[in-house]
Amino acid sequence: MALTERPSLSPFAPMVGVLSRSARLIGANGTTTAGGIIVLLVLAAAVFAPLVAPYDPVQVVIQDKLQPPSALHWLGTDQAGRDIFSRLVWGTRASLTVSLFAVAIGLFCGVVVGLFAAHVSGTLLEQIIMRIIDAIASIPLLIWAIAVIGIVGVAPVMVGPFELRNTHKLMLVIGLLYTPTLARITHAVAQGEMVSEYVKARRVQGASNISIMVGDVLPNSMSPLIVQATLLVAIGIVVEASVSFVGLGVQPPTPSWGAMLADARSYVFSGEWWMPLFPGLAISLTVIGFNLLGDGLRDILDPRRATGGLLQ
Repeated sequence: MALTERPSLSPFAPMVGVLSRSARLIGANGTTTAGGIIVLLVLAAAVFAPLVAPYDPVQVVIQDKLQPPSALHWLGTDQAGRDIFSRLVWGTRASLTVSLFAVAIGLFCGVVVGLFAAHVSGTLLEQIIMRIIDAIASIPLLIWAIAVIGIVGVAPVMVGPFELRNTHKLMLVIGLLYTPTLARITHAVAQGEMVSEYVKARRVQGASNISIMVGDVLPNSMSPLIVQATLLVAIGIVVEASVSFVGLGVQPPTPSWGAMLADARSYVFSGEWWMPLFPGLAISLTVIGFNLLGDGLRDILDPRRATGGLLQ
């Protein structure tokens, strides 16, 4: 009796398995689905702002000032007659741009510092690096951001041929302040990976330390970093709004959720309830969406969840 040849597996089988598992977990978790929908809507608003916003967000129309929500202005107008809905839509660009680029900067710096600290594990240099990181992380991020931007100022700064506007400075400051958190996660996970059997096998094969760190340890350390990065986007939105609220963030006339709240604080008790309500809701819902998505990613990327629960 002839043996039947076993069909070969597609090279994309592992990826398909991960996507299938992710879809099943997201579909079974209503909160994760809600978070994903909120994030997608916010991203779509940022990308397609010129198509979604019905009015120019910076156009002043004094005769239309302080109008309540209506069919003409869905969320009302502010003290300068500007359409609040249009300003909210365009404000997503400022918040997401600062938050996402800050996370990218923090990931890069945190991974580099964390991997290097794990590489020199057990030495005095590792202790110095980790103590510096702990010292920076001991001060709340918002206080650091306000202090640094307050010292540097909101005016553009020339760095060689490049002009750093306040938005760029916010990205850099928040990104560098994310570095300690991401470096500690990278350091902890990389230290565990460095004593694993596959790393020992790679050393026997003659692989260099850099090759092992970048090619083997880093890919296996990405799951907790992705989850933390998603949560840090939500924190970045709050920090950007807070800094803009005190006048040190995105500068007028560019719409910003924090600046809109600052403009509305004089109208909280005068009857113009729509002015502080909708920017506050935009910040809250966006932060909730990224937090729910981060929690869902934690379940998806957790190998213990992958082998139990829904997948049994």
